[in-house]
Amino acid sequence: MKSASVELTGKTIEINVGNAIYGGSFVGKIEDGKAVFVPFVLPGERARVLVTDEKKNFARGTLVELLQPSPARITPRCPHFGECGGCHYQHLPYSRQLEIKRSVVLEQFARIGKFIDPAVKEVTPSPDEWNYRNTVQFHVAKSGKLGFQKSSSSDTIEVTQCHLPQQPILDLWPQLDLDPELQIERVSMRVGSDGEVVVGLEGELAEPPDFSLDFPLSVVLLAQDRDLVLSGEPTSRFMVRGDEFIVSARSFFQVNLGQAEAMIEHVLGLVDFSNDMTVFDLYCGAGLFSRFVAPLVKELVGVEFSESACNDFAANMDAFDNTSLYVGAVEEILPGLDSKPDAVILDPPRAGVAPRALQALVKASPKHIVYVSCDPTTLARDCRALVDGGYRLESIQPFDLFPQTYHVETVVLLRRNEP
Repeated sequence: MKSASVELTGKTIEINVGNAIYGGSFVGKIEDGKAVFVPFVLPGERARVLVTDEKKNFARGTLVELLQPSPARITPRCPHFGECGGCHYQHLPYSRQLEIKRSVVLEQFARIGKFIDPAVKEVTPSPDEWNYRNTVQFHVAKSGKLGFQKSSSSDTIEVTQCHLPQQPILDLWPQLDLDPELQIERVSMRVGSDGEVVVGLEGELAEPPDFSLDFPLSVVLLAQDRDLVLSGEPTSRFMVRGDEFIVSARSFFQVNLGQAEAMIEHVLGLVDFSNDMTVFDLYCGAGLFSRFVAPLVKELVGVEFSESACNDFAANMDAFDNTSLYVGAVEEILPGLDSKPDAVILDPPRAGVAPRALQALVKASPKHIVYVSCDPTTLARDCRALVDGGYRLESIQPFDLFPQTYHVETVVLLRRNEP
């Protein structure tokens, strides 16, 4: 007779730590074979952990004590590491971080995508391991001080250091003093290539806050129904491969421009773009890929849902007569497009491509699909659907845009199987 399992939540147990999983944790096994996911440990370590949550097939825990540390472990640079949820791998040398990220991408393609021996290439390293972020979003603590969410909860901790933002953000951040009564929940800061910082304020504000500045600064209130410029300029300017991009405070843009340029070069080399081709750039955003593909092809069609990103796309692509933009969700727009693409670039959000959009993409039958993803789980899922729809995986290239974290960007090339 099989004995009933023991309730583990709230108990302290000892585990041997195994491989990394996507999300920043590592896997240990407990007595009945159940997996327990624990952050801030390393493969080969033995650790005492507190079980914080238990499900039918797995549990989650937090590190209490290292019993046998790994020889690979190094001292984190940041004093908040382990409490702050922003970084996950500061206790690892950078070369080892890259190895783990490649193993995670490979595991997702094998487990989620059901691909046998997927040929995942070595991760392209970031030119900067620290101070690479041009954009940072802070949460506002109850005291009004800026901070980040804890690794194990939605609470905000005040932070005195962060080694990921670029220097202009580091210079500005300690100077901001927010009244906690203003109901500002998040503060974003974005520094352009010119060194100018644009601050975005978010929260449930009934009306614009009263504020004063002792120095020139661009501040935008990002309300639900509108964006209101409180001072300075509403946009940031970035130089990418010698071209200037205008990006609104609300719009998404890559936070690591050095690596973004490497990704663009890679995408341009995957497909032999020519002046007789029609290319769709789905989830085109502010036009990061479109700007460099449009001069090479006959027609470029962008599709984007975000209103602010659409405005940025129009400004950034103004010099090109062969470009059109459709405003709306890809799954709504793509099935109704009359023109047929020779190649498609996909750069969806973390949730990946909606099933209806994948079906329309297979029906459109482009010869080449370049899929740029920030989430290897949904990427592997969508690649399986595309392969089942008549495509083959040609290339899987990860890029590290987010050193010290578990995040990894991956660019995949799929080609249509010829009859």
